[in-house]
Amino acid sequence: MGQKASPQPHFLRDALGSGIADMGSLRLVNSSDPCSGRLEVFHEHRWGGICSDGWDLAEAHVVCQQLGCGMAHAALGSPGFGIGDGFLWVDAVECSGNEGALLECRLKLWGEQSCSSKAHAAVVCSSSQDIPPVSSGSVRLVNGPHRCAGRVEVFHRHQWGTVCDDGWDLQDAAVVCRQLGCGTALSAPGLSGFGQGSGPIWLDGVRCAGTEGSIAECPGKPWGQHTCNHVEDASVVCAGSGIASSPRLRLVGGLSACSGRVEVFYANKWGTICDDNWDLQDAAVVCRVLGCGAAALAPGSARFGWGTGPIWLDNVGCTGQETDFFQCPAKMWGIHNCHHGEDAGVVCAGERGNSSSVSLRLVDGPHGCAGRVEVLHDGQWGTVCDDGWDLKDAGVVCRQLGCGGAEAAPLQAHFQPGTGRIWLDDVGCTGTEQELAQCQARPWGQNNCNHGEDAGVVCAGRG
Repeated sequence: MGQKASPQPHFLRDALGSGIADMGSLRLVNSSDPCSGRLEVFHEHRWGGICSDGWDLAEAHVVCQQLGCGMAHAALGSPGFGIGDGFLWVDAVECSGNEGALLECRLKLWGEQSCSSKAHAAVVCSSSQDIPPVSSGSVRLVNGPHRCAGRVEVFHRHQWGTVCDDGWDLQDAAVVCRQLGCGTALSAPGLSGFGQGSGPIWLDGVRCAGTEGSIAECPGKPWGQHTCNHVEDASVVCAGSGIASSPRLRLVGGLSACSGRVEVFYANKWGTICDDNWDLQDAAVVCRVLGCGAAALAPGSARFGWGTGPIWLDNVGCTGQETDFFQCPAKMWGIHNCHHGEDAGVVCAGERGNSSSVSLRLVDGPHGCAGRVEVLHDGQWGTVCDDGWDLKDAGVVCRQLGCGGAEAAPLQAHFQPGTGRIWLDDVGCTGTEQELAQCQARPWGQNNCNHGEDAGVVCAGRG
């Protein structure tokens, strides 16, 4: 987000009072869906809008959570849901996404005429049909990759609060998952596995039998009595996704279906994953889910090119044992501190079927382990451009062909110019790949070369 105003908490509390803490002081209007619309706040006996300058998914998420509407799908500005009478109460909102109410975010009261966009903030939240009514004992999961995984929060005395992890186990998680219609419980992380909450810690020493209909029915200390801090906030991961269109996963920019930049589909858009903390455990889950065998590499720094669109996930923390990538802990959707130069990728050891495996041959050399590199794609043999071609690339070719190590990586059609397509350009192997299909390169057929730049290899073996 861009630069925003410094906080003025004393002024805001005087101006908006306890209104925002009251559920009735925040509303979504001009939509048939109670969980989407233009946002308005109530002050001095009238409703007014919020300026959309700097408005993004972090702020929208706080609104959706405060209204019991699940996760934020979109953070919009007018004219999406109109501007009403045009009156604005609040400007320059800045939330981290973890606040329990909009009042906890940094914001200033309207009045300085600094809303450059003149647009009114709006949100689209996940469907309210699957969200329990906000009554005492209602439960929600926060800061997870979907509605059925995250930090456990319960609603009491008109305020959301957390649950201490003392004694927290799968029986407790089972009750939460069932209460939310999220299937069985897969795990019951403690120690703020999905981030630290804020506000009151409502429950401690929860001891569910696992058969209760809601967490409020489980034995435990009285509401608000605890010996904990938010480092001990309890979480759950349920088997269900809780949303009608589950996120999807794909690999982009690799030479096979089992290597490339990791992209996820959420809120009707494909987006990328930041490489913060990205490792082989995360890659292992991606490879397994896609039917690509074990993970060989977990490259970051946009190894398979810069993606476009939203960066959907950051700080992914899989254990490696998950059966669904979206069971892994991560920051909430769309919240990150990254750019596309940090897009995460994977290289898997297997292939989905064998149709995408790249066939190789060496042509016009003195023996079977030296010559011009040619690859078979779309039923046609073609060459490889020498841009960036080096011993690491040659090493992968030699290994794949069973020709031992690489002795040389000749350039400029050393083994005569080829004919037909130039299939690959800007190949960038690390040297550890088992086959050329796992290396980074431009998409098939995209190049700025001619056959005078065809790449070759000389391997230690003789074939």
